Amino acid sequence: MAIGYRSIACVCIAVMSVFAVTNVFGHGDVQPQAVDTTGLEPLGDEWLAENPYSGNELAIKIGQDGYAKNCARCHGLEAVSGGLAPDLRELEPGAEGDEWYIDLTRNGYVQNGVPKMPGFEDILNQEAMWAIRAWLETKFEQ
Repeated sequence: MAIGYRSIACVCIAVMSVFAVTNVFGHGDVQPQAVDTTGLEPLGDEWLAENPYSGNELAIKIGQDGYAKNCARCHGLEAVSGGLAPDLRELEPGAEGDEWYIDLTRNGYVQNGVPKMPGFEDILNQEAMWAIRAWLETKFEQ
């Protein structure tokens, strides 16, 4: 039994449609990813209110990786938001911004009863969160 060109075309269109949907909706692994903080000074169990890693080159490098794995899908590549979540280049620098950042990163954000951002306290350790903040500090808009 010969397969006609119309049948082959239909199969090709179906296969291409599957790949197109995967590319449109496939933003990578949406599960939070571990961040290797090897080499950073351990911070202990008590959560700090200010970033101890500001300007630390190793922390910035680790933070860039951690951001890409856990934050970029919503907050955009290089912290430039595409509108889904706030543009993190606009975070307030310094101690006040640190306090706000760590609270939201640990606990998440809910608006009008709707979760807008998950909490990462059970996923990322304090070192990873502050390393991400150290990297974000390099992206602040002046």
